[in-house]
Amino acid sequence: MAMLRLYNPQQPALKTVASATSPVYTRRIAEPLVQDTTASPLSENMRGFSRQQALTALLVYLLLHSDRGRIPLNDLQRILATWGARGSPPREQAKRSSQGFTRQTITPIACHSHNDYQQQVPLYDALNAGCTSLEADVWLQDDDLFIGHEQDSLDPLRTLQSLYLDPLLSILGDRNPNLDLAGESTDHQEEDLQGIYQTDPSVSLTLLIDLKTDSAPTLPILIEQLSSLHAHNLLTCFDGTRIVHGPITVVASGTTDFETILINTKGRIVFFDAPLDHLGDEDSPSSAEGYNKNNSFYASASFAESIGRPSLFGDLSNEQVDTIKAQIEGAHRKGLKARYWDTPGERRIWDVLWKEKVDVLNVDDL
Repeated sequence: MAMLRLYNPQQPALKTVASATSPVYTRRIAEPLVQDTTASPLSENMRGFSRQQALTALLVYLLLHSDRGRIPLNDLQRILATWGARGSPPREQAKRSSQGFTRQTITPIACHSHNDYQQQVPLYDALNAGCTSLEADVWLQDDDLFIGHEQDSLDPLRTLQSLYLDPLLSILGDRNPNLDLAGESTDHQEEDLQGIYQTDPSVSLTLLIDLKTDSAPTLPILIEQLSSLHAHNLLTCFDGTRIVHGPITVVASGTTDFETILINTKGRIVFFDAPLDHLGDEDSPSSAEGYNKNNSFYASASFAESIGRPSLFGDLSNEQVDTIKAQIEGAHRKGLKARYWDTPGERRIWDVLWKEKVDVLNVDDL
């Protein structure tokens, strides 16, 4: 049971009032704990006023908290609050309308939700945090794409369609009320479409798909499942001559075959995740010459493998910082966004990466 404490600033003794719901709360009042028979009329008025203030504050607090459960939640808050509840399977929750989300004043920030499906609420936790990029591991099984870290942990309710593509289509449909999602396609232009975040509609959300099964059969299924978003011009696309930006940019990594990405020269909606550690010096492999903004989006590398671990004190050597700088500059020369995964959690490492103009910070714990 929490206590409401009232005390006289001139005396160390405490007078406490029990409250069933309030936190421990301390408030000064002018009333002495021992009655002062010589008190003036002014002090009498002050005592009554202060006591009334304390009781009024307590009453307001109790009223607000007793009605808390009756305050309606918007859609985003409801999804976060009820995710995984009995009778609300993930597939159905993911298909909910997200109108409440689009009214949130969430500021997008350059963070990447690594292995996003391991968050308590996939997709929505990342959006609630303002992430502009998120990642999902995808497995092809029974002609569908399932989400999970290991193949033996796949769940029939956790698919790419149910956890990501369907809710994103719903959110963007609400952000763009003129879209006819029931129709087969739309003729909306690039500049007409609003992105995920109301505070900055120009931000494109990056969906990084890490293919875990062979690229040859998996990539065509991915492109097929993206068709609804593509039909309404909601995906960033290379049309053969230029990049047409959309509210969502899809990038493929893992087993993805770069040559397969290149085959589609018109209407390319899936971009490659180039190897960042091949772009940092003049001795880069000749294959690195083929990466550009028309076929790739990210250039990524394992921080531990390409840079190494920091010292016991959490610092990086001058040589490590020079390598970071060279790799990021190499990516930017090709028009790609630099990203490191498996980054140490120390704030000072993030400070170095941000100073060297990395494009997105990898985050595991939102």
